[in-house]
Amino acid sequence: MSGNDLSSMLFLVLPLLLLGWIMVSQRRRMRDAQSLQASIAVGDEIRTTSGFFGRVTDLTDTVLSLELAPGVVVRIDRRAVDTKVPPAATPAAADDPQSDGPTDQG
Repeated sequence: MSGNDLSSMLFLVLPLLLLGWIMVSQRRRMRDAQSLQASIAVGDEIRTTSGFFGRVTDLTDTVLSLELAPGVVVRIDRRAVDTKVPPAATPAAADDPQSDGPTDQG
């Protein structure tokens, strides 16, 4: 096999390997998203793709109700769920008096 034949073979094989890797990773991402969608239940803390944190109060096959704050419930598409959030990892309020933020002692 000459060097020219080998380089021609590489030009054919490398793009095919790249396309195969892209397809496999895309399938894995889709499978992970589907398993997340299937595992959502009422009472779960979630983060949406737009960055909202809330608790699931109601869900159907395509829509879920998300309580963002006490008494504030929005309906969103289930596909907008980014991740489940453990209850301890919910962000703290910015005006929490217990925080060690800067104080004005002027």
